Amino acid sequence: MSRKQGDYLAGLLDASDDDAPSPARARRSPLLERESALARVASGEVRQVTELRIDPARCRIWPGNGRVYSELTESRCRDLIDSLVAEGGQKVPAVVRRVRDDPAIEFEVLAGTRRHWSVSWLRANNYPDMLFVVQVADLDDEAAFRLADLENRARADLSDLERARNYKWALDAHYGGVQARMAERLRLSKGWLSKLLTMATLPDVVVSAFGDPNTITIRGGYELAARCNDDTLKTSVLREAARIAAEQQLKVTAGEALIDPAIVLRRLMAVDIARVGTRGESVLVTGANGKAAMTLQGRRGKVLTLRVDLGAGVDRAALIEGLCNAIDEQIE
Repeated sequence: MSRKQGDYLAGLLDASDDDAPSPARARRSPLLERESALARVASGEVRQVTELRIDPARCRIWPGNGRVYSELTESRCRDLIDSLVAEGGQKVPAVVRRVRDDPAIEFEVLAGTRRHWSVSWLRANNYPDMLFVVQVADLDDEAAFRLADLENRARADLSDLERARNYKWALDAHYGGVQARMAERLRLSKGWLSKLLTMATLPDVVVSAFGDPNTITIRGGYELAARCNDDTLKTSVLREAARIAAEQQLKVTAGEALIDPAIVLRRLMAVDIARVGTRGESVLVTGANGKAAMTLQGRRGKVLTLRVDLGAGVDRAALIEGLCNAIDEQIE
């Protein structure tokens, strides 16, 4: 790593919260994408670094990393697999630490889970001599978590739900349940962290409704989780989620494409709203408390006049759903 790049990474670690990059911005940084695994070395937290080329079977995956190893597949790692073959091996080392509690395992992978999986897959599929390149570091659990998090922000293939659940685990494991402390240590805004932690509470049945959990975005996941935390809406959301999950399973069985995530989100956000019924019905959207949120005031030809009560406790998705139904009726 060049001095200029090392200074950049060291400066990033010392930046204030106001200057901290969001996960989306971090993903666009080539420095973070290729060298964030060395960030803690640049910061001085790593007391010893040794690079080795080893059999990946000598390693286990640290459970504190956000990536779910069991959900990695050839298709999810195809780009990395192709790169390893084209370049004749792994160019960017993973970060591991030594294991002292398991005589059958020597190292624990802190950052580089996908690299470990891909090298292991290649060794079992025509490339038995492919080796796993690692840097051995001396890190405690909290420092290991921050290292893995910094690297994962640079990688678009880590799903928002994986990151959210990883943060929820780390909140209690490393930060005593104090969100402000965690936000400061990770250089994240408190608002962004709060959304991720809320998203992590999504019930499993809601996640199943999407078919592929990797398609759930932070914005949609946060809004759905908030609905599931509302006792007046939770039952209806879970019921609709179970219905959609069953539909998704039928599509998988039939070999058909899954329901589009945007449609799934719209259906789940639209529960407990009154859709436009017979022509001329005046109330287009009602809240769970029965209060009219969107009312049709008039209709002249192709022109609709609507009244929206923003205090009715209905979110934007419900209002959009009601508007779409009103327009569909008019077109018919």
